[in-house]
Amino acid sequence: MDREIILADFQACTGIDNIAEAITLLELNNWDLVAAINGVIPQENGILQSNFSSESSQTTPYGPHSQAATGPGGAAPAGPASSSSSSSYSGSPSCPVLPSRHIVERQPRMLHFRVEYRQRSVEVVLEESSTVGEIKQILETELQIPMSKMQLKGWKSGDVLDSTLLRTLHLPKNNSLYVLTPDITPSASTSQNSALQETLNQNFLLVITHREAQRDYNLHFPGTKTIQEMTLAASGISFPCHHLSVCRRSSPANAQEQTEECTDVHMVSDSEGDDFEDASEFGVDEAEIFGMGSSGCRKSPMMPENCENEGEALLHFTSEFSTRYGDCHPVFFIGSLEAASQEAFYGKARDRKLLAIYLHNDESVLSNVFCSQMMCAESIVSYLSQNFTTWAWDVTKEANKARLLTMCTRHFGSVVAQTIRTYKTDQFPLLLIVMGKRTSNEVLNVIQGNTTVDELMMRLMGAMEIFTAQQQEDIKDEDEREAREMVKREQDEAYRLSLEADRKKREAQEREEAEQVRLEQIRKEQEEEREAIRLSLEQALPPEPSEEGGEPISKLRIRTPSGEFLERRFLGGCKLQVLFDFVASKGYPSDEFKLLTTFPRRNITQLEPASTLLEAKLFPQETLFLEARE
Repeated sequence: MDREIILADFQACTGIDNIAEAITLLELNNWDLVAAINGVIPQENGILQSNFSSESSQTTPYGPHSQAATGPGGAAPAGPASSSSSSSYSGSPSCPVLPSRHIVERQPRMLHFRVEYRQRSVEVVLEESSTVGEIKQILETELQIPMSKMQLKGWKSGDVLDSTLLRTLHLPKNNSLYVLTPDITPSASTSQNSALQETLNQNFLLVITHREAQRDYNLHFPGTKTIQEMTLAASGISFPCHHLSVCRRSSPANAQEQTEECTDVHMVSDSEGDDFEDASEFGVDEAEIFGMGSSGCRKSPMMPENCENEGEALLHFTSEFSTRYGDCHPVFFIGSLEAASQEAFYGKARDRKLLAIYLHNDESVLSNVFCSQMMCAESIVSYLSQNFTTWAWDVTKEANKARLLTMCTRHFGSVVAQTIRTYKTDQFPLLLIVMGKRTSNEVLNVIQGNTTVDELMMRLMGAMEIFTAQQQEDIKDEDEREAREMVKREQDEAYRLSLEADRKKREAQEREEAEQVRLEQIRKEQEEEREAIRLSLEQALPPEPSEEGGEPISKLRIRTPSGEFLERRFLGGCKLQVLFDFVASKGYPSDEFKLLTTFPRRNITQLEPASTLLEAKLFPQETLFLEARE
């Protein structure tokens, strides 16, 4: 929204005629109209809720309202604001009308004071129904200074009494005060600090003379505003009004001279303080006056133009961001947008994060405030680092912006690219919150630069709530899928082990069968060999002698291990080898069996085979038995 319209609406709603005071209050609330009205005219039965999002900035929520009576200084009446009238304020846009869903239960409004005294700083938080004297009582305890010797300064309305209610001063939520103790002699350095603190809370009028355009511009700033790294209060300019002139030097010879010799600013001694018309009435922006919109004195770009390597571009962006705003900033992902999406969306469900895409534009007057106060706030930095993958890009140059739109179209679709195109330069910077889904990526929120730390944190937390709900579903699905895959892997492993066991069993059985075949073959060969030996021995035996022959006959009876008896007649002069061969021919070779007498027990197989039966005393008859050798 145009700041002139916001200023006019704020004055119409609050009744504050002093333009400098109205601008200061709006500056304290980052030009948030509803927040500024809340700070001046708190509602009795509810509070206004700021809803200036990217959507509402296109269609401003204004409508019919009641013209509430105001007291001195724009104070609201004590009772609830009337809502019966439907007429608009004559000649000005109407104040915002609050839908019924925005009315919440009234809570006591708390005011925060930061009180400076010499080298000390005291934080005081009180309800707006408290008095100035209660602040002094707290300071008396903290600073050990009697209230009678204490002067509390820094009130925008001038000196106030101890009995003054804070509510009647129409203070914003956060305030800065300082304590003076004229009766207590300070050191030289303390006096300087006190004077500086006093000046910080004053408003400065800068009269800018634009030589080329031959125009004078009148700008109001609080003493806390900075000229690069130095506040107005500490810069040594005249108070309350100071004259400056601005012009452009001729083109320098080289780049180094261009950096050193930018727009001339000459300080002139304070003059009568004539009233000049405000710069906005000439259609000149503050950025243009201070050279931000021209090439005369430009900062180093956040990102080089037409850089082919996205990683190198992000390294340059991070370095320049740290140089401008300090090292306390989000950790920017170094790499392409595709790599950042992979990092945020495509890991384990428990490790996934939201993707925050920060789009910077140096041509926007909101960029410095958003970077220094929002992106570098410790709470925002910590929250982004824990829950987001943050990727950044500079769209100041048209070539870089076109490249960004191409990347967004490829990864998020043409709708996102078209949405970015609709935002004007003064609506930058933008913070896109992107959530990865199963089939596509969704942009949950587009946060513009005209926001506050609290609102930014609330919108980030809102996106996290949506993401957490989706993440829990993804984790559940992933756990179920992993459980199914685990069961399948266990089944596959069990099946593999079963096949392995069957294979080993089959191989063992085959080896056993092969061994049995081999042993059977050996046994068969041995039997065949024994049978051949037995047959050869049987054939080599002399014929059994007849009992009627005249030669001495020895009749032997041999018991086998199976209990059978072998009987045969031998000649008395027959050698023992013949007896051994006979026994072997019956299947009992002498190397496996012993041939023994019954009584006395003798081992016949130990005798000399060439001995005769008569010599072995196996005549005329004898009973022997066979016994297996051990």
